[in-house]
Amino acid sequence: MALIKPVKGIQPQFGKDCYLAENATIVGDVIMGDACSVWFNAVVRGDVNAIRMGNKVNIQDGAVIHCTYQKAATTIGNNVSIGHNALVHGCTIHDNVLIGMGSIVMDHCEVGSNSIIAAGAVVLENTKIEPGSVYAGVPAKKVKDINQELINGEINRIANNYVMYSSWFK
Repeated sequence: MALIKPVKGIQPQFGKDCYLAENATIVGDVIMGDACSVWFNAVVRGDVNAIRMGNKVNIQDGAVIHCTYQKAATTIGNNVSIGHNALVHGCTIHDNVLIGMGSIVMDHCEVGSNSIIAAGAVVLENTKIEPGSVYAGVPAKKVKDINQELINGEINRIANNYVMYSSWFK
């Protein structure tokens, strides 16, 4: 069973049909929607501020979701995939977003809907990612507009696949 701990009397809350890997860690002020998954060695740490997630969010292996004390909560919309070993910290991720493997999204960033943050990208503090775009690099810069093929073939495909994958473990 996942490590689920209250912090300062606040217990994480989970929607319907969520999957939590046995060695995932979810602590504190975390509210998760329906059909979410937190995978092996992932950490969702709502100890110093709030973390809110919509429906169909997957936090893949080794990813860390955190926030900044008294300064930056973390909000994640619906249909969002957070790739393996990504770090999402004190920012807002809107609906239909893919955060690539090993990428970093820092405090006070806002990632617009229907966007992709490429694997290994570093989105610096206070960056505003335009809706419908792909950002890559260090520091992350816009590399192109997203098309419907990428929305369906990557963002939606990965989010839907993780709902399917989680059913294999329930």
